[in-house]
Amino acid sequence: MTTAIDRLPFTGDEAADRLLAERPLALLIGFALDQQVTVQKAFSGPLELQQRLGGLDARAIAGSDAGQLDATFRERPALHRFPGSMAGKVQALCAVISDAYDNDAATVWTGATDGPDLKRRLLGLPGIGEMKAASIIAILVRRFGLALPGLDGVLPTHPTLADVDSAEALASYQAGKRARKAEARASED
Repeated sequence: MTTAIDRLPFTGDEAADRLLAERPLALLIGFALDQQVTVQKAFSGPLELQQRLGGLDARAIAGSDAGQLDATFRERPALHRFPGSMAGKVQALCAVISDAYDNDAATVWTGATDGPDLKRRLLGLPGIGEMKAASIIAILVRRFGLALPGLDGVLPTHPTLADVDSAEALASYQAGKRARKAEARASED
């Protein structure tokens, strides 16, 4: 991916943050892992997975033995709070990247014709729902300079990880997210 930035400051680890900016697959895996763990844990996962596997290749991950990948995720420290489930999710994500995007994760956005097409492509990826798709779109536009017709209609209007440009901004984003979740829970009662 041609980057407007050299890192995404989501982990506090320089190598992990650089990998997210340099490797589109790492960014997508980080988003797939961003569930019921901290942002730092989720987005450190791609680097840890790369180190454990000796590379980060969608086709290789998709074609790997599911039990072996599960064991890789469970290796201490586990890559996620739910290593087995996330191993399956990452393997499914990599299978789609391998098969539908010719093993090139960047093609998810470089091949999109417009904003709605990009959103549809992202929502077709295992582990990526509405909120994550919106955040990815915002990152692609605000951090990497992606320009497509119709992006305004799919860009989120709420704060996302695209607004994070420092450790301080990440802390503020996480505090705001916790407050919004608490407010939502309180309104359900």
